Amino acid sequence: MPDFVDEAVLHVKAGNGGHGCASVHREKFKPLGGPDGGNGGRGGDVVLEVDTQAATLLDYQRRPHRAARNGTPGQGGHRAGANGGDLVLTVPDGTVVTRADGEVIADMVGHGTRLVLARGGSGGLGNAALASKKRKAPGFALKGEEGEGFDVRLEMKTIADVGLVGFPSAGKSSLIAAMSAARPKIADYPFTTLVPNLGVVEAGSVQYVIADVPGLIPGASDGRGLGLEFLRHIERCSTLLHVLDCATYEQGRDPVSDLEALEAELSAYGERAGVDLSDRPRLVALNKVDVPEARDLAELVTPILVERGYQVLEVSAASREGLRELSFALAEQVAAAREAAPVAEPTRIVIRPQMIGDIPFQVVPLGDNTFQVRGDKPARWVRQTDFSNDEAVGYLAERLHRIGIEEELAKAGAAEGAEVRIGTEEDSVVFDWDTSTDAEIVPSGPRGTDARLG
Repeated sequence: MPDFVDEAVLHVKAGNGGHGCASVHREKFKPLGGPDGGNGGRGGDVVLEVDTQAATLLDYQRRPHRAARNGTPGQGGHRAGANGGDLVLTVPDGTVVTRADGEVIADMVGHGTRLVLARGGSGGLGNAALASKKRKAPGFALKGEEGEGFDVRLEMKTIADVGLVGFPSAGKSSLIAAMSAARPKIADYPFTTLVPNLGVVEAGSVQYVIADVPGLIPGASDGRGLGLEFLRHIERCSTLLHVLDCATYEQGRDPVSDLEALEAELSAYGERAGVDLSDRPRLVALNKVDVPEARDLAELVTPILVERGYQVLEVSAASREGLRELSFALAEQVAAAREAAPVAEPTRIVIRPQMIGDIPFQVVPLGDNTFQVRGDKPARWVRQTDFSNDEAVGYLAERLHRIGIEEELAKAGAAEGAEVRIGTEEDSVVFDWDTSTDAEIVPSGPRGTDARLG
């Protein structure tokens, strides 16, 4: 398996909340000690964090399933459960996070940038927290909620100021090795470069990053060769450098036709990916002019390329001819792009409180005296309920009554014995509606029982 991986599918699961504890204080000579069950601990979050030292998503391809720790249950004596530890996953700078349906969640740029990808479930309340004037010693506690879990796709896009664009064996790796301290693999056969290589170049007061990426061939925008694996890494580059081989012996190849083929692939990829690459400054490096025939060809095509509006430089990675001029020309373009970039505004958190009077649920008639109750709050209350405990079920009925579900059912035409489903259509809990039971009156009786459910 290669050491460089720029795509991975990650299966994340946040920690579940711990269950609350139903406990009564017991001590000699204190028969009525009262409830002392503690709350469950919160489940841990799954957090993504940018680390500039990370250079690949290989670890997530090898181990795609990641889960945070669960919260622990509460205990008697008012002891709350421990919170589950957060799981922090480091990703390379420039990682795009998308859902399974293609929706972009975040573009992770900048060292230390953090994203809470999956939130842990809340811990359930213990019976000490549920005690009230009407129910002084609850014989039940609430269950902890499940943490979020879903699949996401991580896609790494190299962050560089200058992207080197060229055919295989055009000399891009030799060029970046001559201009920077990078040491990419160099050989005399096509597709030597299989992964992006980054190098830092300093020209005067400007320091910038150049990316040497896999070679491009006609049809790359449709996935031929290493096309898509290459093209995504130039999306963030502010300047593009066409490296044209003036010493190639392939039939039908010359710098002008090579440039036209490269531009056609960039345009096709931009349309396909929804990225406008036409506004990026282009420079042309006519490479390998240390070869006499290549120098003659470079002198021949230079006027043609200049007439088309390109800034052309004749260079040789082997003899280092023209590299200083090239580095300063690129620095000028990078500096201009940085100056023209909009100033990042400080992040503002917008709080939109819910309007008073808004109904936190919706009653949908399904026909045949059947109704679906949709809403986050009722669904969450159902998940927190221990249905093996009658008193807990009665408490759920009281909560649903307080937010007006029974009134809305009556308005929707529900009759005695109506089938009421709470939750999503795929995962609902079904109740039979009994209009004769008054949910406002809390009956007395042994803990864990409810006379209304007889």
